[in-house]
Amino acid sequence: MTPFEQNIIALVWDCDKTLISSYMQEPLFRHYNVDGGKFWREVNSLREYYGRSGVHVNPDTSYLNHVLTYVKQGLFKGLSNKLLHQFGRELVFYPGLPDFFGNIRQLVESDPKYKAFDIKLEHYVVSTGFAETIRGSAIAPFVDGIFGCEFIETPALPGFDTDASKVCAAPAEGEISQVACALDNTSKTRYLFEINKGSNKYPDDIDVNSTIARGDRRVPFENMLYIADGPSDVPAFSILNYNGGSTFAVYPKGDVKAFRQVEKMRQDNRVQMFGEADYTEGSQSWLWLTEKVRSIADKIVESKQAAIKNSVSAPPGHLS
Repeated sequence: MTPFEQNIIALVWDCDKTLISSYMQEPLFRHYNVDGGKFWREVNSLREYYGRSGVHVNPDTSYLNHVLTYVKQGLFKGLSNKLLHQFGRELVFYPGLPDFFGNIRQLVESDPKYKAFDIKLEHYVVSTGFAETIRGSAIAPFVDGIFGCEFIETPALPGFDTDASKVCAAPAEGEISQVACALDNTSKTRYLFEINKGSNKYPDDIDVNSTIARGDRRVPFENMLYIADGPSDVPAFSILNYNGGSTFAVYPKGDVKAFRQVEKMRQDNRVQMFGEADYTEGSQSWLWLTEKVRSIADKIVESKQAAIKNSVSAPPGHLS
């Protein structure tokens, strides 16, 4: 018997340029009066800079260490997880958000046909940006999990596990000093498997690398949608496309360059469909996503009904 009913539909979202029109670091730059353009130019030059010494850096996550360099140099003095959380209040979401998250959940969970089989919908955000900033944003109350880059303020000292005097009580508001978790565009796929297998919900019982039969996984890939904005999300798109999931790309309204980019991705079978980053009721993105969710829910119902029919024997009849 499978440990899970496989009655969950999961919408997995990128953040920057997918839920918001800009990058979530902008409130950080404004707070410290730092030129964001200069910061990103420096980040883009780090690979070549360190490469001269034979050191390879990950271009997707090197910005995290550059943030820490700015902290150490006093340009981001006092930057803490609490402050990163507060920056989330400044994130401006695309039209229709965050209401769309609650509305599409209600669309599924209030429908008597789906309610009969306890079909649920979950939202997740998987981002190479700051998890703490997303947690502080207007979208946070509507999501079931947030996976992103994280920082440590007070590191564990050598010997902390055996010597009580080495254990430091975290200050009320410290300054970030180490990278705790770094997501790049490829490692995002790990969290698709966590959602798929259920290790995000049961971390003590299920390891993401455990071998689990497809029929025993909490959220089959067929019940999953991944929504993002560009080529950097191709690894995640590929996982969903290969495993029978659904993929959708968005672009800002009126942005011809971004439109051409997502259209090229569709032509190359990277994504199944795309639409404007507008989630208001009746928009193309609203229509495609809601219809896809209904289609998945209908398939779950059909599967459940077939399983019931197959498990019930024919009633006894009169001998002729």
